[in-house]
Amino acid sequence: MTHTEQILSQLPGDSLSGLRRLDARWQDYKQGHIPNPTVVHQDDTSLASPDWDVAVCGGTLGIMIGCALAQRGWRVAVLERGVLKGREQEWNISRHELAALVQVGLLSAAELEAAIATDYGPARIQFGDRPGVWVDGVLNSGVDPVILLDCLKQRFLEAGGQVLEQTAVESLTVHSNGVAIATRQGDHVQTLTTRLVLDAMGHFSPIALQARQGAPPDAACLVVGTCASGYPENVTGDLFVSFTPIQRQCQYFWEAFPAKDGRTTYLFTYVDLHPDRPSLESLFDDYLRLLPDYQGVALDSLTWKRALFGFFPCYRHSPLRSPWDRILPMGDSSGSQSPLSFGGFGNMIRHLDRLTQGIHSALDADLLSQAALARLQPYQPNLSVTWLFQKAMSVGVQQAIAPNQINELLAAVFQEMSQLGDPVLKPFLQDVVQFPALLQTLVRTGLFHPGTVINVVPQVGIPALLDWTRHYLNLGLYAALFQIGALWQSQIKTLPNPQRYYLSRLLDAWQYGSGQDYHLPPSP
Repeated sequence: MTHTEQILSQLPGDSLSGLRRLDARWQDYKQGHIPNPTVVHQDDTSLASPDWDVAVCGGTLGIMIGCALAQRGWRVAVLERGVLKGREQEWNISRHELAALVQVGLLSAAELEAAIATDYGPARIQFGDRPGVWVDGVLNSGVDPVILLDCLKQRFLEAGGQVLEQTAVESLTVHSNGVAIATRQGDHVQTLTTRLVLDAMGHFSPIALQARQGAPPDAACLVVGTCASGYPENVTGDLFVSFTPIQRQCQYFWEAFPAKDGRTTYLFTYVDLHPDRPSLESLFDDYLRLLPDYQGVALDSLTWKRALFGFFPCYRHSPLRSPWDRILPMGDSSGSQSPLSFGGFGNMIRHLDRLTQGIHSALDADLLSQAALARLQPYQPNLSVTWLFQKAMSVGVQQAIAPNQINELLAAVFQEMSQLGDPVLKPFLQDVVQFPALLQTLVRTGLFHPGTVINVVPQVGIPALLDWTRHYLNLGLYAALFQIGALWQSQIKTLPNPQRYYLSRLLDAWQYGSGQDYHLPPSP
């Protein structure tokens, strides 16, 4: 019996079987068997007056936008396949980002404080044997999802929303004035009608899979990990660490965070979908083999609490735009985060205010066509430029590069970011790329580490560099356009709909697409 089988078979929730079920899906993806369901249909007839203004499919993260819309007076239903409650594993994010929940009006400051289970700091970034970089205020707070979602659920119900738990979405029919959703709750089949559907069912949402029409992902992030107690006392974290050279044609990266009941450690790697890529179970074997060296602890001294694993498909064609009227993908369903990140909590928080205002305006003006809703998921060059970074942190199955090339590149880049300070380093660590910061980083890395930069060119290829150049120029263009457009922001707010809706969405696209929604938190 392997260490993976031995440890996971002892954990609650049948973790080993869950890992193997997910591995079977990963194997299908590697073989090109991408699901292409048919759950959305169209009908030109009209519905009677819809029951709801908004139906949110997927409640774990969808409850946030559902609550924000219900507080603005819309009739909102949240549909959740299981029970709407948080998992035991904490979500790591910064306090600065969490403040959006208070600013939008979903939580009071006291309620937010009660949902934060852990704080730690500082956190380390280190590659190979190069000196590490330490940073404060990034992913340094662990939110208890059980407390957070329970609070949001109560606030949502108080605002007049309805939660339909144990309710699976079976099909949707888009009509001229709304959407009919066929649902199943045990043996009970029911149809509800709504003006707008928000798809928050995640990466494997059947709506999103149908919209992508079986297109394979361009890459994937594989993640395994555990939460355990018994580690040596350590109040710091790891944001981005690698201590091994390339192995099995993968570069292994690590994260570690103190948790309320132990320490959470992850191993993750960026890969393409080549059939020879490792299984999640074999990756878990490597995780357990390397964990003692990484954390300086013997496996038999740890008490295992939870196993964590996942694979996160990444599409260049993102954010996903719905091909149908009255359906809007959001969060992981839309792929609206960079290919460097996994898990959509931070992404949902970042776009919460933008999406709330945009959806509110779209509902108010009845601008629910495919073309109108597409303005809520625009092209974002600050996400598209990160594809080159992801490619530089991965290696092809047949590709030959120096064993420590990726470590050396990342050590050089983060050394220069650290020299440039928090205005450059912190946005990047929070999935925000800005034109001036990226330009400064590129210039310094090219000047002080020219050989390291030159080695990357054959690794990523000329076509990828040319594609990146296009997105990089657009990043600068969007930054300039937002600065100009912001001068007219107050006048735009006085316009009637639909002009206000479309111009506001254009400003949003320029602002978020250039990373100018991010503001460095004040120093303590």
